[in-house]
Amino acid sequence: MELITWFIDFVLHLDQHLIQLIADYHYWIYAILFVIIFCETGVVVTPILPGDSLLFALGALAAVDQTGTLNAPMLWLMLMIAAWLGDATNYRIGKAVGPRAFSGNIRWLKKEYLDRTHAFYEKYGGKTIVLARFVPIVRTFAPFVAGVGAMNGAKFFTYNLLGGFLWVTIFIWGGYLFGNVPLIKENFGVVTILIIIVSVMPVVWELMRPKPAGA
Repeated sequence: MELITWFIDFVLHLDQHLIQLIADYHYWIYAILFVIIFCETGVVVTPILPGDSLLFALGALAAVDQTGTLNAPMLWLMLMIAAWLGDATNYRIGKAVGPRAFSGNIRWLKKEYLDRTHAFYEKYGGKTIVLARFVPIVRTFAPFVAGVGAMNGAKFFTYNLLGGFLWVTIFIWGGYLFGNVPLIKENFGVVTILIIIVSVMPVVWELMRPKPAGA
């Protein structure tokens, strides 16, 4: 229960927690952030790590950082590389492990996550690798499923580069440009929740929309 409470507080006050982390770890914050983004996209057992909201908050903090610790272009490049490597690693794991991973023997790999991502593949095809970057949980499982399904390596590489570029660019520079607008800054917790809600809306829509007869 304490862990859940802490996680909710972390999400609602993400900017303040990041400020404290920067104060505590200084330039080591880059390594910490790299690991978070890499794991959020590259390890199927960590789909709840922050993604969109974290990138937005980092962009906002980089715009006003007086210590010189956070550099927006450095964050943008480093976290884009982390996102690329995360998806590539996840794809390789999926290709090596195959469908047996979701047989039920590994409790962290929930079959509904796999089914949810499959639904995205059925609708969007290879573009899922790009679109999934903006959808929590699906973002973590899409490259793994691409590996399980033996998606063409060159095709995956292309979509991975495009998706990682768009995802990190939109949220880092979106936060940099708009994160310190007074209305947004004073209601950062609400903005964080809105980002999460908007991100999961495609999943909710897929789950709630009527299924075709015989599907």
